[in-house]
Amino acid sequence: MCTAITFKTKDSYFGRTLDNPYSYEEQVTITPRNYSLKFRKRESIQKHFAFIGMAHLTKEYPLYYDGCNEKGLAIAALNFVGNAFFPKSEVGKENICQFEFIPYILATCKSIEEVLERLQNLLIIDEPFSKEFPTAELHYFISDAKRCITVEPQRDGLKIYDNPIGVLANNPPFPNQLFHLNIFMGLSNTNPNNTFSNQIDLKPYSKGMGAIGLPGDLSSPSRFVRASFVKMNSVSKKDELSSVSQFFHILASVDQQRGCCKTEEGAYEVTIYTSCMNLSKGFYYYTSYDNHQITRVSLFEEDLEDHLLVSYSLRLQEQIFIQNK
Repeated sequence: MCTAITFKTKDSYFGRTLDNPYSYEEQVTITPRNYSLKFRKRESIQKHFAFIGMAHLTKEYPLYYDGCNEKGLAIAALNFVGNAFFPKSEVGKENICQFEFIPYILATCKSIEEVLERLQNLLIIDEPFSKEFPTAELHYFISDAKRCITVEPQRDGLKIYDNPIGVLANNPPFPNQLFHLNIFMGLSNTNPNNTFSNQIDLKPYSKGMGAIGLPGDLSSPSRFVRASFVKMNSVSKKDELSSVSQFFHILASVDQQRGCCKTEEGAYEVTIYTSCMNLSKGFYYYTSYDNHQITRVSLFEEDLEDHLLVSYSLRLQEQIFIQNK
């Protein structure tokens, strides 16, 4: 269960929550320009754009969950269980395994226009990374500074949608998520007027009553509505610290707290991490469930001409500043 958003002040920002019962020891990972990207169905790419994101490293291969590249293109994968479908490879197609899709896009595209060109002959195929990591059921949220799209591999083909709201949750398919907002068109960031009846004098007795009806549960449709309302009514200064702070406040509206979402196995989903990327500066910010202090890793502080991956383990312990000691 995850939620992803875009946000724009002076710069453009992109990020997501990752909600899961378990961590896979994710690391902020930088893939430099000369790291050899290997693919199952096509030749390796030896020279490409550098990119940074969150990944699980296994067998010296980065399984990326999200990331952005040096040109300001970002992508995140979100669970799309029950709706995602990945076919087998086809002759004449650019066959890319599902686990290869994020690095392939970040390595080769610098804009949404280039992504759309790539997707014309691209097939995201069902070939698992290993027995331990089967093909995940995912859809994709992709953005540059000007445009945002949703990409959904389904049984009847690869669906590509403009995403005018800059928000994505897990299920249902994106057109249904967007249509669902119609139910909530009466929500407001101001107190309501009495439209109940002119025969009775009704008045607001609390701030925030214009948002009565905003769903507060943890389901995907409700998180989509809540994140959309908070984002689209968000007010922020344009400097970097204010923008990043506001970004994390927006995604805090869809945090999952331990104990509120129990899985069939008896575990509890939590927000493992929340990310925020500045698309022009190459900054990757994150918080983790037990550490609310924002940590930053910079793409451009590394040697991007290198050929080896660079990774940083997440800072997981809460950082508390003791002011009166």
